[in-house]
Amino acid sequence: MSRGIGWFDSFRSVAPEWSVVLLGLVTQLGDVWFLGLLVGTVYWAATPARRDEAAAVFGLMVAGLSLITGLKEIFALSRPDRVLAAIETLPETVHPLYRATATATGYGFPSGHALMSTIVYLSLAEYLSVGTRRQRYLAAAGIVTAVSFSRVGLGVHYLVDVVAGVVVGLVFLALVAALLDRYPDHRGTIGFAIAVGVAVLSLVPARTDPDAVLLFGASLGAFAGWQLAVLVRDLEAGAGPIRASRSLTARATVATLVVVTLAASTISYWTAPVIAGSGLLGLAAAAFVTAPVLYRSDHVGGLGRRSPARSQ
Repeated sequence: MSRGIGWFDSFRSVAPEWSVVLLGLVTQLGDVWFLGLLVGTVYWAATPARRDEAAAVFGLMVAGLSLITGLKEIFALSRPDRVLAAIETLPETVHPLYRATATATGYGFPSGHALMSTIVYLSLAEYLSVGTRRQRYLAAAGIVTAVSFSRVGLGVHYLVDVVAGVVVGLVFLALVAALLDRYPDHRGTIGFAIAVGVAVLSLVPARTDPDAVLLFGASLGAFAGWQLAVLVRDLEAGAGPIRASRSLTARATVATLVVVTLAASTISYWTAPVIAGSGLLGLAAAAFVTAPVLYRSDHVGGLGRRSPARSQ
């Protein structure tokens, strides 16, 4: 199946060789490491009143990773057999940078960078409070466009790939937005629950693909970590004891079961690196999600000494 439209050849004929480095840097705005760092920083820096929105963005980002993993396995379409600039034509000093930023492997349709950029930046535009809503959405649209252009310009995707990635990202956000808006006091829980659901679905086409298995563990761990975080906040608000509240009991039970399961999979399947790694990654995700709430609790004098916080 050919997805080429012919735009790349025209661009390559006029683009200078050094542009591959510039495009390689721009494309990092949609790379997993950068998006994870960005969303993780926003989550940790969020105030208690806004951490539910940050948690929802976190959950949607993880869901997007599972979504693109499953879709790539379903379509299994190769990347273009082309490059913007041959590595031997570039100065040797930039060869490591070129390999790290301007190359790609695996299936090409749809574009993961385009899909993930759409989900993350538009979600941040919706829930952040910097500037006006219009300014945030214009900035998000600009970044998504730049990242998508960089993928086609580098020759690692066809134009159809990035358009499909953006469209899938928009459809996904439209579907989950109604659910998140319907239960605004539970956005964090819903966001991470969506991540778990999408991770389970992605396991069907991806089967034993390591990325899908690892993301499943990470989704479970993040969901459990958020339940623990909300449990701590509820106890701070004087909602305890745990045994006297069904919601607190349910959160504590679910979080405990998930954490124990992840720990057991790490220990029991140490000879199966992917399964053990999935459990370990899940435990790390749980700790990452819970830590900022526990940290704040320790620095406000312990449980029960602050004003009531909204339960997510």
